[in-house]
Parts: sequence; C-alpha cells; structure tokens
Amino acid sequence: MSIWGKLLGGAAGLVMGGPIGALVGAVAGHAVDRFREEPGSGDATQSIGFTIGVIVLGAKMAKADGVVTEAEIATFRRLFKVPPEEERNVARLFDQARRDADGYEPYARQLARLLKDRPAVLQELLNCLFHIAAADGRPGDAELVFLRNVAGIFGLDAAAFDRISAAHVGSDERDPYAILGVARSASVEEIRSRYRQLARENHPDRLVAQGLPAEFARTATVRMAAINAAYDAILKNAAPA
Repeated sequence: MSIWGKLLGGAAGLVMGGPIGALVGAVAGHAVDRFREEPGSGDATQSIGFTIGVIVLGAKMAKADGVVTEAEIATFRRLFKVPPEEERNVARLFDQARRDADGYEPYARQLARLLKDRPAVLQELLNCLFHIAAADGRPGDAELVFLRNVAGIFGLDAAAFDRISAAHVGSDERDPYAILGVARSASVEEIRSRYRQLARENHPDRLVAQGLPAEFARTATVRMAAINAAYDAILKNAAPA
C-alpha cells in the first residue's frame, strides 16, 4: 500500500496523536486524543507525518494567501503523484485543515518534534511547500511570510531558508551562489566542499532512508538537480584553483 492509502485508514490519527491526529480523526470519523504524546521515531510514523504535514501546511498556506488556484492543485497532484482513488481523501483532509480554526503553528511544531533529528527531511518538507507556493509563478508575499515562519518553527536557519528559496525563482533569475549558500568570494575548494555536503544531505535516496515517503522523491530530485546545476554554473565561470 502506498503512503496515500494509509492517511485516513484508522491508524494514522491514532499513530500521530496531537493536533495532526485530531485533524485526521475528524476527517476519518474516529476520536483521537488531541494531547497525547507522539510515539518514538519510527520511519512509518515519520513518513505519515511528513505526508500529512505537506497537506495540512499546504492548506494553511493557501488560507494565509487567501486563495487556492487550479495551478496549485494541479502541481500538488503532479508532483506528489496522488492516485485517483485517493484524491477524494486527500481533498477531504486539505479542506478540513483549511476550515480548521487553529493556526498553522501547532501543526508545524508537532512536525518539528517528530522530525527533530532529521533536519534534511524538514528542509525537504519546506521545499515541497515552496513547490506549491510557486505553482502559479513565484511565491507571494503572504506565502513567503508563512514559509519563513514555518522554517523558524522547524529550527531551520536563515541560510537554509535562503538556499531553498533561491531555487524557486525563475530559471533566468536563479543565483547559483545563493542555491549553494556560498559567498561569491569563496574559493573553488570551499565551493566544492559545500556542494559535496549538500549533495550528501539532499540525495533523494538518503532522504527516503530517513523517512521521506517515496512518493515525494520527485521534489527531492528536482532540488538535487538545482544544486548540481548551480555547482556546474559556478565552476564554469570560476578561475582555476
């Protein structure tokens, strides 16, 4: 069974607990203790949490922006490969999150706790949200405020946020130095060292091994391609070491 088939199948809300579990329970029609502690750090729980987190925070971001566009919906379905038989369940969860009176902060905090020892997966969750926000162009001001606040709750520093953000502008405007997070004055060796670190941390296979659902590997692959392209662009114009 894919990750999508597990979201509203009774166990998801009970496994997650907290505000996410309560939201899933409301959609699935069973009671979940809103304040129970999350269990340990099982990969299955983290994969479910990641997937629900993208849906819930995507819905909250749409609410902050004030509108959900067809482009955003189409991008979500294309990037995350929601099977036709699960589209209705995903839509129900999205709509419930959008109508929910709570802000996005409790959900972001729960995800930060769940994935606290896997910062690269939290970065990929933020990257997924950027893909949704940039579906109809570049993220709007309200979306950028939302994304920056979520990054802060996740414990991601400004440098990590800026690296992810830099890959979501028009291809003609992308700054390869910003994508790698290196200064223009950095030496070739410093640039190479940073690239190797980012390539190691953001390789899709590594992220999947850390709890990223395989259904979300496409966005990780796109980000890895942006990192590779940035590195190649810098080296192409760099002076010999």
